[in-house]
Amino acid sequence: MKLAVIGAGSTYTPELVSGLMRERERIAIDRLVLHDIDAQRLEVVGGMAQRMLARQGYQGSLELTGDRDRALDGADAILLQIRVGGQAARLHDERTPALCGCIGQETTGAGGLAKAMRTVPVVLEIARRARELAADDAWIVDFTNPVGIVTRALLDDGHRAIGLCNVAINFQRQIAAHLGVAPERVLVDQVGLNHLTWIRAVWLDGSDVLADVLRSFGGHLAQEIGLPLALLEDLGAIPSYYLRYFYAERAVLEEQRHEEPRAAVVAEIERELLALYRDPGVDTKPALLEQRGGAFYSEAATQLLGALFSDSGETLVVDTRNGETLAGLAADDVVELPARVDAAGATPLPQRPLAPELLGLVQHVAAYERIAARAAATADNELARVALMTNPLVREYALAGELIGQLREA
Repeated sequence: MKLAVIGAGSTYTPELVSGLMRERERIAIDRLVLHDIDAQRLEVVGGMAQRMLARQGYQGSLELTGDRDRALDGADAILLQIRVGGQAARLHDERTPALCGCIGQETTGAGGLAKAMRTVPVVLEIARRARELAADDAWIVDFTNPVGIVTRALLDDGHRAIGLCNVAINFQRQIAAHLGVAPERVLVDQVGLNHLTWIRAVWLDGSDVLADVLRSFGGHLAQEIGLPLALLEDLGAIPSYYLRYFYAERAVLEEQRHEEPRAAVVAEIERELLALYRDPGVDTKPALLEQRGGAFYSEAATQLLGALFSDSGETLVVDTRNGETLAGLAADDVVELPARVDAAGATPLPQRPLAPELLGLVQHVAAYERIAARAAATADNELARVALMTNPLVREYALAGELIGQLREA
């Protein structure tokens, strides 16, 4: 099996490589190709990956290349983890909306739209080239944010794609550790849209223990999410930490006026990581990588690849078409929820209807994502303004126009 990682100069790549060998019995990867347009970063990160693989006894080939066609040629699976514009673009996405009195975040609100407008055309170009060069039944696994919009654009364009986020597996691992059980015994029933999800059940060996988790662990989770425990209790669910941008919008805006943007923090972490990766004596994943974000990314990615290529039918939380799963949403909306994953792809598990207080917000953001995906795929700035006007974190027509103007200037 040939796996092509596009955007392999990312400091995430060692996190991915650390997980590949854990799935070696299910995923017979004998050709791993790491691609990036930044030759210097690829050399540094690729060297680190090579040492890690050697330490783990990898017997296949590893190739580093800046030639995209070479990477895609004959690939059985393509993992997308690109960041168009790098951390500088992320910094812009976080600062510009904040200057206009809106949430500045790289995947949510106006910042998320800016990222989508830059990213979707590049992703579609890669996917269309993969259609010509990769294996006929190749899978595209998207970890590139904003995952929901990017995955929707890929599916709308007819590609064999599944989106992936690390939020569900992060919660699963935390809750399993709290319960003192192996992670595979815990399934979090996380439902909604990418970065707009709630855990409505925690299944432990087939029994829902969410109420117990909220009583015994809710205070810790609420503190980590940055929301009051009373909100979790009122919802009877555990919201994704990205919902803080909606449930605590004014508090977040005040913080963003005074705190260093996350992009600046991540850029410094990346500089330190790349320095570590250059050390020829380092051949294990550095602890600092945990501060980068994307916790348990490697497990999520390799579990998904393992399920697809071993035809296991295991249940994983992924981003895929809704079909008739969530009432109140269109069949072609891209939702994030537990699905049975096998060689044919992801089949969402049945879900009870969303409570009104959840459904309203999901429908609102789903409408925005529909327009945003179309605007990004067509590079239509007027449609992008309509998308922003539809976003719950922007809403105002005049403000949407002001933001589009500033985002275009940058």
